[in-house]
Amino acid sequence: MNQILVTYYSLEGNTKLVAEVIADAIDADILRLVPVKDVNPEKGSRYFWGGKQVLMRQKPELEPFHVDPREYQVHFIGTPVWAWRYAPALRTFFHEIDLKGKKIAIFSTHDGGPGKTLAKMKEKLDGNTIIGEIEFYKPLENMDSICRDAITWASSILDGARNP
Repeated sequence: MNQILVTYYSLEGNTKLVAEVIADAIDADILRLVPVKDVNPEKGSRYFWGGKQVLMRQKPELEPFHVDPREYQVHFIGTPVWAWRYAPALRTFFHEIDLKGKKIAIFSTHDGGPGKTLAKMKEKLDGNTIIGEIEFYKPLENMDSICRDAITWASSILDGARNP
């Protein structure tokens, strides 16, 4: 079994792009967090409803996972920035999956306001070793450079995780 897992949530495809590029570059398994009932990415009200979920600290029910994240030693965890925080699907993930003693790299995607996203993720991942963090600005609009940056970052993180 692979010891590396890329876990992510994506509504509009930005975080999905980065997660898939990372997983492909480092030959990792991938887990997409899928809420049973998600915000509609096509509606303008998505910002209101998504922000409300963040501010109300909601934990949406997620579709069952096809892998057990606890079995992996190295994790890359990604989220879009919603209301200057990580997406509610990650709140559910952190609540349901007790990751301890793992090596974890975190990333976010945003279109101008990263806020406290990565700092809040690190708080939730206490008890693990954070081996890297990075923010990506508008991945779908800057695909070539973002893909290059994601590959470089993930490869350097993996090298460090293998050779502490």
